[in-house]
Amino acid sequence: MTFTSPSVSVRRTVRGLRWWIAAVLFASTIINYVDRQTLSLLAPYLKVQYRWSNADYANIVIAFRVAYSIGQTVFGRLMDRIGTRRGLTLTVMWYSLISILTPLARGFYSFGLFRFLLGAGESANWPAASKAVSEWFPKQERGLATAFFDSGSSVGAAIAPFVVLSIYFRWGWRPAVAIPGMLGFLWLILWRRIYQPPEHHALISDAERNLIAADKRDAISVGAPTLSWRDLLKFPQTWGAIVSRAFTDPVWFFVTDWFPIYLVAKGIDLRSGFVVVWVPFIAADLGNFFGGWTSGWLIKRGWSLGAARKAIAIFGGTGMMLLIPTILTYESSSVGSVSGMSGTAAGIVTIIAVKLIGHYSDLRQGTATHVFDPIMIVAGLIPFCGMILVLLLVRNTKATRQGLVREI
Repeated sequence: MTFTSPSVSVRRTVRGLRWWIAAVLFASTIINYVDRQTLSLLAPYLKVQYRWSNADYANIVIAFRVAYSIGQTVFGRLMDRIGTRRGLTLTVMWYSLISILTPLARGFYSFGLFRFLLGAGESANWPAASKAVSEWFPKQERGLATAFFDSGSSVGAAIAPFVVLSIYFRWGWRPAVAIPGMLGFLWLILWRRIYQPPEHHALISDAERNLIAADKRDAISVGAPTLSWRDLLKFPQTWGAIVSRAFTDPVWFFVTDWFPIYLVAKGIDLRSGFVVVWVPFIAADLGNFFGGWTSGWLIKRGWSLGAARKAIAIFGGTGMMLLIPTILTYESSSVGSVSGMSGTAAGIVTIIAVKLIGHYSDLRQGTATHVFDPIMIVAGLIPFCGMILVLLLVRNTKATRQGLVREI
């Protein structure tokens, strides 16, 4: 007698689905940075067309930064309320629509308004992506996953000159702003199809779902006490985190917002200088992964976590001083709170720095190709000073022994 077994339907799954999610977040960050880089890349030409001074341009940049700084805190809470899938859908739709509408700008004030609205929309990308990583990745992989999607910022900034300037030289500034904005709507089709929480995703394997669920159970069972902002500000480690952002973000945003204007001031034609524009961003991307890999390698070689991380801080702080020679060329549970405070500090310092850059560079207009030389020197020295302060502040203290701050 022959028995025929009934057909068994096998559920289709995707191996390593969480890394496909990370790749989609990476793509979102690329588009985010292409959209925001349109103004800085077009600034040398818009300044002439609309007769902006460097101080005028600085004020437009500040409009973006103010909205961006406020938005990170506001939208961080919003993501928790409405969920990652819906939240990132709304924010990408918002800033893509603003990019498409920016060609309606007719002068200084309307440009400032559109950049403010763009900054508000784009600010939600990082809180949403970070929330997605926390939903999909076990704690031992979150650092790499975050570095992966965050590297989209430098990749996007590197791609932007080829996209934006190519369109500008052929069709003008309005298509150069609007066309990149359409990329977000294409991305939304992919996002809506692929993203669901791991608990409900149809394509996740049982092994991957159990891995993520087990990590979340462990996090709940070993929860650390939640501290108030006042308590956190008593710890030198908190100030170390604040200093690390406040002394580096302004320099990074100087490069992203002012580098094309700096190159033009040095006599470089952006039409033929695409390579020069994207070099700092590719270097930043390589440094991002090199730092993470080197830190892990040093730990495997027997270095303590604190020593390995501080070695990378020394390397980075010293490396930022290499900005200076460019003037000679050409003629825990409290992580969210600490991150928020450091981001706010970085935003405030960046806004002040942008205002000073615009004012001071206007005063030096008579120095021809040397307009930005003192600014570049300061930009190279500030991260080095920040590195020294971080090394002094981030250390094991009484709070470490009490379990309030993670040991290094």
